Amino acid sequence: MQSKWSFSLIAIIVAFMVLAAVPCLAAGDPLPSWRDGAAKQAIITFVDKVTREGGPDYVAPRDRIATFDNDGTLWSEQPMYVQLFFVLERIRELAPRHPEWKNNPAVQAALAGDKAKLMKMGHKGILELAALTHAGITAQQMQELSAAWLKTARNPVKHMLFVQMIYQPMVELLAYLRDNGFKTFIVSGGGVDFIRAFSLHAYGIPSYQVIGSSLKSKFEFKDGKAEVIKLPEINSIDDGPGKPENIELQIGQRPIMAVGNSDGDLPMLQFAASGTGARLMMLVHHDDATREFAYDRKSDMGRLDKGLDMAKKNGWLLISMKNDFAQVYPTAK
Repeated sequence: MQSKWSFSLIAIIVAFMVLAAVPCLAAGDPLPSWRDGAAKQAIITFVDKVTREGGPDYVAPRDRIATFDNDGTLWSEQPMYVQLFFVLERIRELAPRHPEWKNNPAVQAALAGDKAKLMKMGHKGILELAALTHAGITAQQMQELSAAWLKTARNPVKHMLFVQMIYQPMVELLAYLRDNGFKTFIVSGGGVDFIRAFSLHAYGIPSYQVIGSSLKSKFEFKDGKAEVIKLPEINSIDDGPGKPENIELQIGQRPIMAVGNSDGDLPMLQFAASGTGARLMMLVHHDDATREFAYDRKSDMGRLDKGLDMAKKNGWLLISMKNDFAQVYPTAK
């Protein structure tokens, strides 16, 4: 019963906020939370030309694949990845039962609240901690734990629920693409089961269209019931080159649109850009310290260094959160 209420509450919160924030949709603007300008026009122009039957850039619906990073692209990732906050809480909760963890440097950093060390761990470090805290449970149990935590967990800087910190312009973009025959996928360095706990309610993306970092697992049949159990071993780090590798493995074709916000997303954008026909590559630049956070080349979380230069060199669309987003988060009612 607890898990059902957890999922339902998250769905109600997110759905209400998103619906409240898009009154302009009825007026015909598919991207009302985007400011009119070059970025918004480039998106609309791209979608128009790949969906215009008979046009030179037409792409059949079966090939309209768009891939999106999650942390920093679809929701806020500062001051730390949301999943890292969750894993740290699980470590503190479970540590008294695991004296063998006392010699694990990552666990000790977590227990000591060593933010500097934790921020340098990246997705691999988070997954290593998750391997300790989530081994022996099913994916469903993991998603239920995540959903229960997300219904009350807040960002320590903005003091908002994490599920309220999705980017309204990106939610609109996802819906706009789907309305035009695109299939939208999340391709994230975050844990796949953690993201699946909220992806449908937050973004309209079902669990089978979520690709992320993962633990190894094994099949068990006990007491007449079949389950797949998580093992304390990393299976895949879906970051950097792992992104196109997992896209090839799990989707089986090259996206025509790829959206990220950090250098870890560059291989995914390069993979999309290397295809034939019309392509759109986008990077979200966090340059709005007032409404969100401002960071790029020197950040430990979501560093955008090489990407700034590559976007300019390759003609990729660099989205300024400050200038292109009329609204950052859904309106809270």
